[in-house]
Amino acid sequence: MAGPQCCSNPPILNPSSGEGHVEKVGGLDSYVSGSPNTKLAVILISEVFGYEAPILRKIADKVAAAGFFVVVPDFLHGDPFVYDNPNRPLPVWLKDHEPYKAFEEAKQVIEALKSKDVSAIGAAGFCWGAKVVVELSKIDLLQASVLLHPSFVSLDDIRGVQVPIAILGAEIDQYSPLELLKQFEEIIAAKSVWRMDGQ
Repeated sequence: MAGPQCCSNPPILNPSSGEGHVEKVGGLDSYVSGSPNTKLAVILISEVFGYEAPILRKIADKVAAAGFFVVVPDFLHGDPFVYDNPNRPLPVWLKDHEPYKAFEEAKQVIEALKSKDVSAIGAAGFCWGAKVVVELSKIDLLQASVLLHPSFVSLDDIRGVQVPIAILGAEIDQYSPLELLKQFEEIIAAKSVWRMDGQ
């Protein structure tokens, strides 16, 4: 959702794709993959095209194969963005899908995972979903987070992050240009508590 370069090439959604299955987690339909007995979970938060995107489910399956229980909630409630719908361009669609609403719903997903004795939860957000993840990263709910070609994420958002975070930007992205990503990097580098070398 990084602008026209992303939205103009939408995935072909497939509700039966992936090795996992759909079940309710925290009250939301969610694609889940991996062993429910593991104590490590990852929440993947989609871009504007939603949780039925086959590539997103493939990523979930790969993460699950590494030993995690992966949850991909449908924060869009069955209403993904449709690029070629002239009656509902992106700004109109976004009014119905504020990331802050998904942030509140994500808390329920996290609580549901904790009730299953999950001891560590990470989250990764793609584009629109990155804004949800950065909001979750500002409070004590996650152990780590990843933003992938983030949209709508500000410098103040990054300053407020309280958990280790990785940001994977795109080379061409009007919502997070390289200059902004470099500023994100500077803010993160200044948070010495996250340094791997302990200094």
